[in-house]
Amino acid sequence: MIGAVVFDAYGTLFDLASALRGEEQALGERGRQLGELWRRKQLEYTWVRSLAGQHADFWRVTGDSLDYALEALGLADAALRDRLLAAYRTLRPYPEVAGVLAALKAGGLRRAILSNGEPGMLQAAVEAGGLGGLLDAVLSVEAVGIFKPAPAVYALACRELGLGPEAIAFVSANGWDGYGAAAFGFRVFRVDRAGMPAERLPAGPEAVMPDLRPLPGLLLG
Repeated sequence: MIGAVVFDAYGTLFDLASALRGEEQALGERGRQLGELWRRKQLEYTWVRSLAGQHADFWRVTGDSLDYALEALGLADAALRDRLLAAYRTLRPYPEVAGVLAALKAGGLRRAILSNGEPGMLQAAVEAGGLGGLLDAVLSVEAVGIFKPAPAVYALACRELGLGPEAIAFVSANGWDGYGAAAFGFRVFRVDRAGMPAERLPAGPEAVMPDLRPLPGLLLG
C-alpha cells in the first residue's frame, strides 16, 4: 500500500525552461541551445563526480555547467550568468503542480521532494513556488554525499519517511532517475512532457503521464 509520493524536483515539479524566460533579447535563437546544453552538462557532471568519488553540491555543478554552456555558445558574460543563476533558484512550478499536491494531501498521502538539489536552492524554489504547505519533506542528496541514481539517495527517502520502498511512489521526468528508483524497489511513475521514447533500461515506470494531472487518479483510485 502506498503511503507517500516522492517527487524529483527539476524538470518534474519545476520548469527548467523558466530560468531562460526574460532573456530572449540577450540569447536570441541560442536560448534553446543554451538550455539544452546547460542541462546536459549539469547531469553529466553529477554522474562523473559520483563515479569518481568527487562530490560537489548541485549549486556548484549548476554554475560549472552553465559556464561551460555559455562559453561553448559564445555567450560568456558575467551579468548574464548572474541573472540566469538567480532565475534558477526560483524556477517556476508547472501549472498543475499545486493542485496535484493538494489532491494527494487530501487523499491522505504524504508528499516529499527527493532531489540532487542543494538544500538552499531547493528551499528557495519551494518558497518561490508557494509549495511549502503542500510538502511534508524536502530531501537533498547532500545528506548522503552522492548524486542520483546511487541507491543511497533512494534509501534516504525510506529512512526519512519511515517506509519501505514498496510503500513509496516515485515520480520523475527523467528516465534514468526512474530506472534507479525502480531498481531500488520504488513504484515509479514517469512524467513525459515531450513525448520521448521509452528508455532502453531493464526497469521502468508503471505508467507514463503527459503531465502530473493523472497521478491522483492512479494512486488514489
